[in-house]
Parts: sequence; structure tokens; C-alpha cells
Amino acid sequence: MLKLVIPKGSLEQQTLSLLEAADLALRRSGDRDYHGTIDDPRIERVSILRPQEIPRYVAEGFFDLGVTGRDWVEETGSEVEVLAELPYAKRGSGSVKIVLAVSGDSGIERADQVPAGSRISTEYPNLTRRLFERLGIPVRVFLSYGATEAKVPEIVDAIVDVTETGSTLRRHGMRIIETLLESRTLLIANREAAADPSRRRAMEDVRTLLLGALEARRRVLVKLNVAEASLAGVLEVLPAMKAPTVSKLAGDGGYAVETVVEKSRINTLIPELKARGASDIVELPIAKIVH
Repeated sequence: MLKLVIPKGSLEQQTLSLLEAADLALRRSGDRDYHGTIDDPRIERVSILRPQEIPRYVAEGFFDLGVTGRDWVEETGSEVEVLAELPYAKRGSGSVKIVLAVSGDSGIERADQVPAGSRISTEYPNLTRRLFERLGIPVRVFLSYGATEAKVPEIVDAIVDVTETGSTLRRHGMRIIETLLESRTLLIANREAAADPSRRRAMEDVRTLLLGALEARRRVLVKLNVAEASLAGVLEVLPAMKAPTVSKLAGDGGYAVETVVEKSRINTLIPELKARGASDIVELPIAKIVH
């Protein structure tokens, strides 16, 4: 039913892992195959293309659904519907930034100090032109095909590039002076396809599965036993999405308690639970959480 396109390159492995966690694992003949299938009646076929191309292909109707970065939706000006933000980037969760950077010894501190006629190298020519048109500064924009930071100062005066932490730019002696855009990974849809009721339902189902798998990555299920005398103290420190589940054990065995906990808290929480009288503490992974 749905034609899906996912990104090749820096987002590829994260996207494939997410699909697998959502029980939508991609099947293909090899890692270099640009097409594959998912064993799900809602997804007709899958292609893997550069994220730069995906917004336009989705907007034009070659695909119903796609995964790409907000940066490429903005750069291409593609008319698509954003179904969800998927909080992961190249190396982990979160976002990336599209920034203007100059040589550290240039003396330039702000974007509006860039001299007229400066040469700017970038993979984002449209975003770059919009920035300098807004500032009223005429510049020369050169399309970059990689290693953008290596072109300063011999070839260009400044760059507009993508960064997660800024560490690569700093290693090359560059300083960020402006953030053009903060970009997250998006699930986008063709507007005409999203207006069709049957395809819309399929899109919503896929979104639910992906977001459920992402939510589960941040949490674990905790089970424990506790005597009645210690129950209140345990519940006092035990977080939950709504409230912990508490069940009476057979006989005089006390209570069984289970809840969902932020994964980042579990290493400090378990010793505290034990100190408050909890026993038989079990930590379990979660596949999906759907609200």
C-alpha cells in the first residue's frame, strides 16, 4: 500500500535499527542493495536514497512516506506533511545544527559582520542564500560535495555546514558564529497520499510503531517484591508513567510491584530500592510503548 523511502548515509543504520525495533525490519539481498521489502501488508516497497533527495521525491509522489532530516525539507522547500519527529541523529539521539562558521582568527563574531563578496562553501546553498539575503549582504555561494571545513581559508572565507557537537569544526580551527537551523529526523508524507483515508490509516500505524519503539529505548520495566512494612517507602521513590502496579503475593509474601522507569535512572534507583526493603528486583527491556 505505501511506498517508503529511507535515508542512505549517516542516518541509514539508525533508521534500519529503528525499523527492526518497530517489527518493520527491512529485507534486502545485501547491504549495497538500494531496494528492499518489509513483511507488512501496509508497506508495498522500500527504497534507500540520499536524504537530500527524499523530500522532493515524496513531494512529487514517487513515495508516500519518507524519513529524512528537517534540514533537507527546508533546503529543498518541499511541500510535504510532517507526521512526526524521530529523535535520533547520526551518532545518537537528539538533533543536528546547520551553522555558519569562520576561521578562528578571522575576527568575525557575528553573521552580520561577514564582508560583502565573501565566498561561502556549503551543501545548503538555498539556506545560505536566504540567510545573507535577510542580512542584506551579497556573498558568493559555492556548492560543496564534502570536506567543507577543509576549504577555509585558502578557497573560501566561511562555510555553512552540519554539526552535532561542533568538535570537528573546532579541530579545524573554526568558530561557529550563527545557527541557521536546528534539524531533527522527520517522518514525512506526500500530501495527496496522506489525504487518502486508507493510506492515512497505514501511515498512522507506521508512525505509532516507530514512536513506540523510540519511546521504549528510553525506558525499562522494573519488577520487585517488597514486604508490607516497606511498601510505602519503596513506592515513595518508584517513578511510573501513571502509577506502579501493585499486586498482593500469595500467603504472607507481601507485594509484587512493577513499573516503567527511565533507563537513565535505573543504576541509582536499584540500590535505593534495595535499601528501602525491595528484593528480587528484575530489570527488563521494553519493545514498544504506545500512549
